[in-house]
Amino acid sequence: MSELTVLPRPITRTRRRIARWTTATALAACLAVAATGTAHTAAAQSATREFPAPNRPISRIVAPRWIDEDDRDAFGEAEKVMTILNIRAGQRVADIGAGDGYYVRHLSERVGARGLVYGQDIEPRYLAMLRERVADAKWTNVEVIAGTPGDPALPAGSIDVALMIHMYHEISDPYALLYRLTPAFRAGGRLAILDQDAPTDRHGTPPRLLICELGAVGYSRVRRDEMPDGAYVITFRAPDAASRPRDAADVRARVAAANCRP
Repeated sequence: MSELTVLPRPITRTRRRIARWTTATALAACLAVAATGTAHTAAAQSATREFPAPNRPISRIVAPRWIDEDDRDAFGEAEKVMTILNIRAGQRVADIGAGDGYYVRHLSERVGARGLVYGQDIEPRYLAMLRERVADAKWTNVEVIAGTPGDPALPAGSIDVALMIHMYHEISDPYALLYRLTPAFRAGGRLAILDQDAPTDRHGTPPRLLICELGAVGYSRVRRDEMPDGAYVITFRAPDAASRPRDAADVRARVAAANCRP
């Protein structure tokens, strides 16, 4: 059953400033994408690809973090997301598209010595930054993973929860990635996506489109929560062995039937 939980809107001057800064940052990123022609559409994808391309534009990866960490901490972004997901000691969590490690830092503290955090990314520069940060901070419960646009490269049966923070709209091969992510979940595993309700070529994902695309690969919506800056968090249950697609051909058939459009 779907559940809607609305978190309190920001009321302090600091939070109002952060919300405006976040909007300005997103707009600047969009303008940069438009000016340089870095957003691309599914029509530009190879016709011979194994998995289907999304029927929408894709934003370019533009930075290793969404906004400054101090600003994010000022309105408790990571704490709110971890509370929504009931992240607790001993769990295994993957931050997909971890960038330079804002969520990795908070997750490492929350899961503790008995837990494990996978900081995953596809950008070599971001991975180097993250590895250096993990080593400097001596986070012994963090493992850095180099993935690809269509494969998170996580071990089978390794995670309870996966996060995708302000990056789903940047995934160039989402159906392949979601399909190959499925085996990494333990029983009852969940995927949480934090994003803005905006077009996918403006660094956001409309919730209806997100639910359609994940549903095509067998992920079922659990709940939606609102963040103080206007972003949303939608939590999905990962498909079990009986409901996940059998192979790439099955994914293609399901995606065609779902007909997900912006």
